[in-house]
Amino acid sequence: QVQLVESGGGLVQPGGSLRLSCATSRSIYTFDHMGWYRQAPGKERELVADINSSDSASYADSVKGRFTISRDYNNNTLWLQMNSLKSEDTAVYYCNAVVTLRSRINYWGQGTQVTVSS
Repeated sequence: QVQLVESGGGLVQPGGSLRLSCATSRSIYTFDHMGWYRQAPGKERELVADINSSDSASYADSVKGRFTISRDYNNNTLWLQMNSLKSEDTAVYYCNAVVTLRSRINYWGQGTQVTVSS
């Protein structure tokens, strides 16, 4: 079974930075699409950033210019660099990977907490 393990979350002051990682149990070449989602208390899970098999990335308007998503093929890891953090970024962040072969399958990590507070 495919496993995704997030790490790198924690407490940071407004304006600070964090880098989240998502370690995968197999080569990320096998994933057709990968992304980062987040969910804050009382809100629905939302897409933060995604990246396709051609390494073309897209971002939610709320994080454009501040977050960068990338894939590390050597270490089978998905990264999210988060800069200029603000309180509105506080949420649990989830790694997502999609495989489309016989059927479309979504894989999810367990999440990592990011708290932005002074």
